[in-house]
Amino acid sequence: MMLQSRGLVTYLAEIKPRGNAARPVSRRARVEEVMHLAVVACGNRLDETLTMLKSALLFSVKKIKFHIFTEEPLAPQFAERLSRWPPSVLARFQHSTYPITFSAGNADEWKKLFKPCAAQRLFLPVILKDVDSLLYVDTDVLFLRPIDDIWSLLKSFNSSQLAAMAPEHEVPKIGWYSRFARHPFYGVTGVNSGVMLMNLTRIRSTRFKNSMIPSGLLWEDLLHPLYQKYKNHITWGDQDLLNIIFHDNPECLFIFPCQWNYRPDHCMYGSNCKEAEEEGVSILHGNRGVYHDEKQPAFKVVYDAIRDFPFEDNMFQALFYPIQTKFLDTVNTLCGRVPQVFLKQIEKTMRKGFEQKVVRHVRPHK
Repeated sequence: MMLQSRGLVTYLAEIKPRGNAARPVSRRARVEEVMHLAVVACGNRLDETLTMLKSALLFSVKKIKFHIFTEEPLAPQFAERLSRWPPSVLARFQHSTYPITFSAGNADEWKKLFKPCAAQRLFLPVILKDVDSLLYVDTDVLFLRPIDDIWSLLKSFNSSQLAAMAPEHEVPKIGWYSRFARHPFYGVTGVNSGVMLMNLTRIRSTRFKNSMIPSGLLWEDLLHPLYQKYKNHITWGDQDLLNIIFHDNPECLFIFPCQWNYRPDHCMYGSNCKEAEEEGVSILHGNRGVYHDEKQPAFKVVYDAIRDFPFEDNMFQALFYPIQTKFLDTVNTLCGRVPQVFLKQIEKTMRKGFEQKVVRHVRPHK
């Protein structure tokens, strides 16, 4: 929406203040829903994790509870850095930090599986016993639209579905699992666990089919024997174990499209995520370390802009326009050649938020 020549100051001056009359509160007022977001951060992932949490708050509507699993030295750093955020932002979330713990098997072995501490995500249903539903994301994820939108997909689960992930790849002939996997995996190309929506209540109560016990196993009893069976055949650690589980239990998995887990693989070999082309990226997943090198500058542009954006600044001027401008320097790369994929959803989200907060309160012209 363009403000034309009247200018923003004149435009905002026309907004009519609302009255202060209190609204009656219903005795049956609904308890405010809180969204639960979990992340596992070890090693040098402090700044990357904080940028991810920041992106979740920039556009969210409902309050968020952050569940941060981290090593002892990082826990006080998270608390200190989060406390610096403006009061208006602090009012919109809660957070808890947890130590890295594994309830079955050898903790050191689990901790070293694939990336440091990544296997912790497998144990979230066991640890967070009082949480009904949860969105888990890797530290290198950025939200480009309200987290509320992916959270609402929980309502799309059928009676047997208890988790949701996106495919690992859209094109089987260049997908990793379809070419190299030495173990069972979900579907044709496998699934990527960097963004995983979970109904923890269902996960805890389900007996999962497997190749070891005919009667099935509960989640907390399944993880260690499954790892012992396949540990010499897995490459991507916990993600491979999830692929094995949902290969045996495909009816339990809801598949959301690639726009909810958009990675360099979706553009570095040519654009192959149709949903992102049509609607824009909803969640950007900068795996392969692309936020911190120059291999995929289109991803780095978005990361740097969100990291450096001052809370409460004008989002069009201090976030969207810098991203739009810096994309001009990435047009010589395959991912940079599809700027609309990166920009479309974030622009749509900001315009919608602006209209909800400002435009709807403007007095109609007589």
